[in-house]
Amino acid sequence: MSSARPTGLPHVDAETPAVLVLPGPVRRDDVPGLCADVRALLEAGGTGVVVCDVGGLGPPGLAAVDLLARLELTARRAGGRIRLRDPDPALGALLDLVGLRLQVEGQIEEREPALGVEEAVESGDPAV
Repeated sequence: MSSARPTGLPHVDAETPAVLVLPGPVRRDDVPGLCADVRALLEAGGTGVVVCDVGGLGPPGLAAVDLLARLELTARRAGGRIRLRDPDPALGALLDLVGLRLQVEGQIEEREPALGVEEAVESGDPAV
């Protein structure tokens, strides 16, 4: 017995990004599969962001940095980004050390100020 397919588009929540839980420890053999997962999640979702839950990665090291760099590169090539969830503070410090700037859930994204916006200056303030 078969049932008729529902008409119309499937329900897609355009507000909530997909989540990919990254297991630890990271092995080099896992990287291509995880990159394919990020690509597939970006193609299926409408937000352009995949949240990577990195809480289970274990102690941060260069293998984790390499994985996150490759996931971000894959996401950018697919027109999206990754955002980290629950990163260890040591992982954040290591990412900063190597110069890899990734979005973290709960942090405000740093952007340039809007054009035409200037701070008010009092007439008695010295120039800096």
